[in-house]
Amino acid sequence: MTGTTEALGGSVAVDHAVRDVTRPFYVYAVLANSLFQRGVFVIFLYQRGFSAAQVALLQTLLYLVSGVAELPTGVIADRVGRRASIVIGQLLIAGCLLGQVASDRYWVFLALFVGQGVGMACVSGSDTALLYDLLVRRGATAGYVRIRSRFTMLGTVTSGAAIVLGGQLQQISWGVVYVASAACLVLAVVVLRSGVPEIRGADAVDERDGAEEGHGDATAWRAMLRVATPALVTLVVVSGLMHATLTPYIIFTQKTLSDQGAGTAWVSVVISAGFLAGGLTPLLSERADRRIGYRMVVPVALLTLAAALGLTGLGLVWVTIAAFLLLVGIPEVAAVLVDNAFNEAVPSRHRASLLSMIAFVESALIGVGYLVLGALMDGLGSSAGMAAYAAVPVLACLLWLPVLVRGARVSPGPKNPPDRKAP
Repeated sequence: MTGTTEALGGSVAVDHAVRDVTRPFYVYAVLANSLFQRGVFVIFLYQRGFSAAQVALLQTLLYLVSGVAELPTGVIADRVGRRASIVIGQLLIAGCLLGQVASDRYWVFLALFVGQGVGMACVSGSDTALLYDLLVRRGATAGYVRIRSRFTMLGTVTSGAAIVLGGQLQQISWGVVYVASAACLVLAVVVLRSGVPEIRGADAVDERDGAEEGHGDATAWRAMLRVATPALVTLVVVSGLMHATLTPYIIFTQKTLSDQGAGTAWVSVVISAGFLAGGLTPLLSERADRRIGYRMVVPVALLTLAAALGLTGLGLVWVTIAAFLLLVGIPEVAAVLVDNAFNEAVPSRHRASLLSMIAFVESALIGVGYLVLGALMDGLGSSAGMAAYAAVPVLACLLWLPVLVRGARVSPGPKNPPDRKAP
């Protein structure tokens, strides 16, 4: 009886310790995603006098720079600290936003978008690595899917609300929109520094590091070679293709709806509702993980994206709206589960570096995806171009099929990590 009581007491202590970590992370998610310019920045750039080609170049540059910067910033996060990398990245983004509203010279915007891309790379990989390793410290990684899904939900719902508010704030001035966004990023940094402890790669230890003590000084590249099973490499590529479909699809749906006859007001409402739907859907991640797992969720998400693109190709505005709202959230569930699979597959010592390598592949594919979908829409028309782009998620599904059929393992470590108490 005493042993049971002690176990229950330990469980409660773990719960409280995890909540102490997750609460500031949740507040951080809300503040970091309160980017009021996100839904209107294209209009802002047009009003600055930039052409469509110049705007496209800025977006492509943003993702390419972010992808290239993933590798060095991941190493910095492991060496200096994951929290420090996030702080540097968010402050850099905030500074770039303030610079954009203060200038109308295109060469200045090119430099600011480069800086913003570097800032995005500093945050990418570091935030999930920090969260996962804090759970490792508290023996609660079994709760990562639940916590990560809530983190994603809060961020996406906040983004949807920020899009609507950004349109209202713009009626006051563009300065209010961009200064408010920068202020929220600064507040996010304050919350993170005050509520979340720092972790470097050398400080982080998980159940897989013990087996690698002889490789304690190995570089991130050697660590990647040790964990890079064929199934993991395939998952990285498939995940990248999924993001390279979803991200341009969401952005270019604005133009598609407009071309199909929807007014600007309707377009903003639909896109905002899509963000909200995409934010709530990840709450189903834990249930999906228990019932079918990421192996089956991945092809379901890919086929869902293909169906959404195909339905958009019909050229019927209400069909496009229905497909967008009903299907856009499903890939978000897959993204949470795949993120968990990546974290389980890599050792803590190089977690931020390895996740940054994975993010580099995803960013590169997203950048290419923007160019390909844009070219298809220019050449075939917006609706037909969307339908043709459905070939990308179908290809990703075919790449994943051999892994699914063979049941190949993504992680070279223990097949089933030990259960841990989740909050």
